[in-house]
Amino acid sequence: MVVLAASIVSKSGKVLVSRQFVDMSRIRIEGLLAAFPKLIGSGKQHTYVETENVRYVYQPIEALYLLLVTNKQSNILEDLDTLRLLSKLVPEYSFSLDEEGICRHAFELIFAFDEVIALGHKENVTVAQVKQYCEMESHEEKLHKLVMQSKINETKDVMKRKASEIDKSKIEKNRGEKGGFGPLQSMGSARIESSFSDLSISSSGAGFGSGSGFGLNSDVDSFSTKPKAHPPSSATAPPKGLGMKLGKSQRANQFLESLKAEGEVIHEDVQPKLGQSRSAAPPLTDPITLSVEEKINVILKRDGGVSNFDVQGTLSLQILNQEDGNIQVQVQTGENQAIAFKTHPNMNKELFANESVLGLKDPNRPFPTGQASDAAGVGLLKWRMQSTDESMVPLTINCWPSTSGNETYVSIEYEASSMFDLQNVVISVPLPALREAPSVKQIDGEWRYDSRNSVLEWSVLLIDNSNRSGSMEFVVPQADSSAFFPISVRFLATETFSDLKVTNIIPLKGGNPPKFSQRTQLITENYQVI
Repeated sequence: MVVLAASIVSKSGKVLVSRQFVDMSRIRIEGLLAAFPKLIGSGKQHTYVETENVRYVYQPIEALYLLLVTNKQSNILEDLDTLRLLSKLVPEYSFSLDEEGICRHAFELIFAFDEVIALGHKENVTVAQVKQYCEMESHEEKLHKLVMQSKINETKDVMKRKASEIDKSKIEKNRGEKGGFGPLQSMGSARIESSFSDLSISSSGAGFGSGSGFGLNSDVDSFSTKPKAHPPSSATAPPKGLGMKLGKSQRANQFLESLKAEGEVIHEDVQPKLGQSRSAAPPLTDPITLSVEEKINVILKRDGGVSNFDVQGTLSLQILNQEDGNIQVQVQTGENQAIAFKTHPNMNKELFANESVLGLKDPNRPFPTGQASDAAGVGLLKWRMQSTDESMVPLTINCWPSTSGNETYVSIEYEASSMFDLQNVVISVPLPALREAPSVKQIDGEWRYDSRNSVLEWSVLLIDNSNRSGSMEFVVPQADSSAFFPISVRFLATETFSDLKVTNIIPLKGGNPPKFSQRTQLITENYQVI
């Protein structure tokens, strides 16, 4: 078998995607593809056409043709098998099987074709293997980009801090000449410089606090950037005799105005609310958006085993335009038999059970449209999975405290399942009350000590096949082993247990299917080791 080219062409003869596998001139390939629409006739049931030199093996895909151009000595059965595999790959990379959708994912389709056919011969691969090969990414490259971006951000912070210090020194000099800080000169220039380096500005412009020296409100962001993986400095009261109040909110506003007059750009950072668990979803751009979200609740025992494992998922629909409301949603569920699906009461249950299509009981009734009514969209489908099988847990945590003399050595390790790639993993370990941060001896990732809540946070940006396991070791003063529990875990993933996919949007009033996009995420709601 020798495949000369694999292409996707429209019924009008327009070539949307084409990949050449042998050494032939471009004009020759274009001539072969241009001759194909003239060779196929209407009403014929054959899936191949032969000419004097080549054979066209094709398969209709809605308004398109998936086409293989082979030599006449090629085995027709192998050609059909190759064509069948390519036809399964096309919907995996382009959900909308029209000209615009195919052109939008042309490069992904060409890469997939390359994994199936090499030098004109079919490779022994499956759809899952092709997707894995095409989606493989370099973990080292991701880490390198994250490190470089972190260095760039730190450099920008340093530049901003230095510029702020220069402007502050100018303002202080001007005020000193006017006598504004005359009584403070007895404190020494070193103390004044140190105090201004810790200066922080409140977005509300409220007066000076008693956080450090005589800086502003300590509850807001400081100009200075704290280094990563180091404990935050605790606030201390000023010494007796130095706890003087230097101004009110008007003085702070004048300070901001002075910075602006010097050319400094002031950004008033808004602190996130405590109730906000994650950032707001990006605005909708496609006419139809379907969101697959699963929330996982897991309680693991410190000695091994699962106390509770519960996954609850929802499929919601958001439609921007009212004319797109009369639709049905074709879905594809995974092979997980432990998941029980339940449709909305307004959905046609028999239609979903028989054809995996989500549609309203009254087909003449459109779905609600717009974003103002419900930011989460209209719920179409819910599902739930419960299990006591520890192999289903995405991330297991083992904690081993051991006391030696007046110190307690704590070793923590994680083991991640190969089912998911986990992002923004944070493992929070409670600690006994400490005077200073714990001594971290070894860690795979980064750490931060929250002195206010006495919690050590272990962060890993990405857990994939390159780091399915990791460990951390730290030392604290002697403490009971129960002081390091419960351990809390949070992460997110772009894959779910249900593996639910939206394959097509069916318009009930005819016409082309509207564009749609799918958002999929797995998030933790309550994930602990007790």
